[in-house]
Amino acid sequence: MSEPASISLGIAGRYAQALFELAKDAGALKALEADAEALGAALAASPELGSLIASPVVARDDQARAMAAVAAKLGLSELVTNTIALMASKRRLFVLPQLVADLKARIAAEKGEVTAEVTTAAALSPEQAARLAATLKAKVGKDVKLNTTVDESLIGGLIVKLGSTMIDTSVKAKLASLQNAMKEVG
Repeated sequence: MSEPASISLGIAGRYAQALFELAKDAGALKALEADAEALGAALAASPELGSLIASPVVARDDQARAMAAVAAKLGLSELVTNTIALMASKRRLFVLPQLVADLKARIAAEKGEVTAEVTTAAALSPEQAARLAATLKAKVGKDVKLNTTVDESLIGGLIVKLGSTMIDTSVKAKLASLQNAMKEVG
């Protein structure tokens, strides 16, 4: 990991820990979880918002006003809104995506959940997702939240990443394995 990325993660981690502890003490973890989801979705959906928080050219006051408007539009809690205002005043908004990811991880750990990154060739039906989550829960003994993405280049099957474990049952991987075996023979 590069030094600037490491510094960003450290900054985000400190804000996330403080925000998490304050919300936990106030009994507002559910609200914090909803705020983290909403903020994460807004950052993912709007490249302009990402540019705004990362731009050194935009003045602090302008960033603070824009983020206050975003927080009001998303209906974020007072705790999160105040934290964003503090981050804007300190020129720390660029770590907002890492802050959201850190908060989600802390909340999941508090709830005893783990997140599985699932990549499929076609979108999973709700029944398939429920069966996969139940199977993974039986394996790890914790509730499993699925973070699914679709990659049509897999042709078929799926790739599951759960912690340090990766299970690749995709047709693409099987074809690559067969190709390597064929190269060894000839």
